[in-house]
Amino acid sequence: MRLSRIIMALTVGLAVAAAPTAAGAAQPQPPYVPPGPALTLVDPTITLGETFTLRGTGFGPNETVSIDVTISALPFAAPAEGTARRSDGSTVALAAVAYTPNQAAPQPAPTHFTVQTDANGNFTVTYRPTRTGRYTFTATGQTSGLTASTTGTVLPVRPTKPPRPPHHGGHLPVTGGSIGTPLKLGGGLAGAGAVLLLASLAWRRRRLG
Repeated sequence: MRLSRIIMALTVGLAVAAAPTAAGAAQPQPPYVPPGPALTLVDPTITLGETFTLRGTGFGPNETVSIDVTISALPFAAPAEGTARRSDGSTVALAAVAYTPNQAAPQPAPTHFTVQTDANGNFTVTYRPTRTGRYTFTATGQTSGLTASTTGTVLPVRPTKPPRPPHHGGHLPVTGGSIGTPLKLGGGLAGAGAVLLLASLAWRRRRLG
């Protein structure tokens, strides 16, 4: 009788201990939510003449993504080295600028274009700005409707300084030819003077004798 009660108590205890585990296992798991789309720039600050590299992730697989570009002016700042500020707040470069006549002006960079994602919903595309400013890129999936944006800055090119001429100091270079010529001339004049002096003495002796 005692043995049966002990067995019954152990059975009830094991059932109670296993109940939370079973209840937890029976609860449904939350559904997997993929990460949202993202748009990034490899280098968010470039100089005019360089190229942005855009990378998009998390869009629909093999879908067309529209990219819109908004351009705004750079914030007011102190003039860069080699420039001067005008009375209206604009700056002008002090370095000389070469001009080539009949040269066609560069076409402005597009403000709207499309790219195609891969099977994982990712893409990489380059964009070459044609003027300075802040560039805001907004990517929108045409099928999924997913959207993401990022901002980059295009700075003006700093003017290059002309090379300085070599400094030789205040002394002029001395060469062997420049010294030898006066010495030869002086020696010739001294010899001619000696000959004239001897001729004069001889003429006086003859006259007095």
